[in-house]
Amino acid sequence: MAKFVHNFAEKAPGLASAAVTYSKPRLATFWQYTNVELVPPTPAELPAAIQSAKKIIQSAKTGSLKHLTVKEAVLNGLVATEVWMWFYVVEIIGKRGIIGYDV
Repeated sequence: MAKFVHNFAEKAPGLASAAVTYSKPRLATFWQYTNVELVPPTPAELPAAIQSAKKIIQSAKTGSLKHLTVKEAVLNGLVATEVWMWFYVVEIIGKRGIIGYDV
């Protein structure tokens, strides 16, 4: 056990510097995308989003969803699944547990 601790203590600084070197460009990319993709919509973008939602509802009412290509249908399904999963993630965070509410 003492040998393990000694070896780990010798290698830890090298491992830490390798981890920093490896993660710096990836974190820079992550922050770049975060600043672009996770920004709340501006007031100018809201009317376009509302119009898009109205268009989707209208197409569901008229049945024009039947005329989507397979690619469009799969993309719509993936977006719906993402929204659904984010709902569950926020629920888990809100109740501070994966299983049930404390009653």
